[in-house]
Amino acid sequence: MMEKILEAVEFLKKQGIDRPELGIILGTGLGKMVDDIKIEKKIFYEEIPHFPISTVEFHHGALVYGDLGGKKVLAMWGRFHVYEGYTTQQITLPVRVMKMLGIKHLIVSNAGGALNLDYEKGSLMLLTDHINFLPNPLIGPNLDDLGPRFPDMSKPYSPYLNEKIIRIAREKGITLHQGVYVALTGPNLETRAEYRFLRKAGADVVGMSTTPEVIVANHMGLPVAALSVVTDECDPDNLEQCDISKILYYAARAEKDLITIILELVKEL
Repeated sequence: MMEKILEAVEFLKKQGIDRPELGIILGTGLGKMVDDIKIEKKIFYEEIPHFPISTVEFHHGALVYGDLGGKKVLAMWGRFHVYEGYTTQQITLPVRVMKMLGIKHLIVSNAGGALNLDYEKGSLMLLTDHINFLPNPLIGPNLDDLGPRFPDMSKPYSPYLNEKIIRIAREKGITLHQGVYVALTGPNLETRAEYRFLRKAGADVVGMSTTPEVIVANHMGLPVAALSVVTDECDPDNLEQCDISKILYYAARAEKDLITIILELVKEL
C-alpha cells in the first residue's frame, strides 16, 4: 500500500500540485463548491496511479487543485463508496495521498437521511461523532510511517474545527444541527426495522460514506471536520419510497449554506 501511495504522490507533484493546505471531499450533489476554486489543475481519477474511479453518475471524478479564499486547496470532486465494489483501503488512499502532499486539515461533506426527526430536509448537520458499520480501513498490516497500530478515536472530529464551524453558522444565521452519523454499506436504503435500530443506537443521520476517510485521517493525525446535508427523512412509521431526484434537490438546496460555511472556515485557517 505504501508504494502505491508514494507513486500517486510523486505523479501529482509532477503535475504541479505543490503543498496544498486544505483537503476537501465533496459528496453527493455537493459539487458546486468547485466553482469557487480558482482552478490551477484538474486531474481525472483515471489518470492518477492507483486511484479508484468514481462510478456514481452524479459524482464527478476528478482531483481539483487551486486557490480558495487565499489558500491552496485540493478537492476531491466526487468520492468513492463500498457499494461500488471498492475496499475501504482503496477508498481512503486519496486521503493518505493528500496528507503526504501537505494538507493540514480535511473537510468532508456528504448527503444523508435524517433519523432524528427534528432535522428538516435541506438542513445541515455537523458531525460530532459517528457509528461505523463499514469495513475498517485500518485492517491489515499497519502503515507504521503514517500512524499507530491502535489510533485513538475519542475525538474523531476536530474540536478546533467544529468550534469554528458552529460559530460561523451562528454568525451567518445558518441552521446547523450537531449529531451522530452512522455509515452503512448501501446501495439500498434501510428497512423500517433498520431505521428503528439505528435511532435506538443513537444515530441522527445515516449515510454510505465518510467514516473510512475520517478513521484514516485520525490514524495520520490529520484534523478533520465533516458536514452532512439532510436530504430525506427516515421515519419508520411514515416511510416514503426513495426518490433520488428529491435527494439531489435537497442536497442542492442546502449547498449554498454549506459553501458559505466552508468559505468562511477556509479564510480562518
